[in-house]
Amino acid sequence: MVKQLLELTVNGQLNNLEVEPQRTLLEVLRDDLGMTGTKRGCDDASCGACTVLLNGKAVLSCNILALEANGKEVLTVEGLAKDGKIHFLQKAFIEHGAIQCGFCTPGMLMSAKELLDNNSNPTELEVREALAGNLCRCTGYTKIIEAVQAASNNK
Repeated sequence: MVKQLLELTVNGQLNNLEVEPQRTLLEVLRDDLGMTGTKRGCDDASCGACTVLLNGKAVLSCNILALEANGKEVLTVEGLAKDGKIHFLQKAFIEHGAIQCGFCTPGMLMSAKELLDNNSNPTELEVREALAGNLCRCTGYTKIIEAVQAASNNK
């Protein structure tokens, strides 16, 4: 298959790649750019483990062709930390015990980041709605919701 040019800014870094048209954004992020924090879970857009921000909007990277992201900005969980300091959301997840096995955590963090970027003081219901597409098998969600609400208070 003929490869096509892809220009993608990931975590502030411009990347020029040649990719096959059928490859997903998830595949390019993990396999070509080494952004393994973005998890491959279900591969059919039902678990949320692969959530990244695409031009500031939470999307499921397993459900988007890489070429659909051409010329756009992607933020992955690796891009949350700045200057060696973890993001306030990451800190809240740690402090509130919102991480068990950690597989869902990157997707949860990215969905929560989009929420807090657009709503600095969400209600519990708004947090639940923002995280509705992210599945967790370990925590029961309560601590995750508490962490997001705590992060909103400490921005």
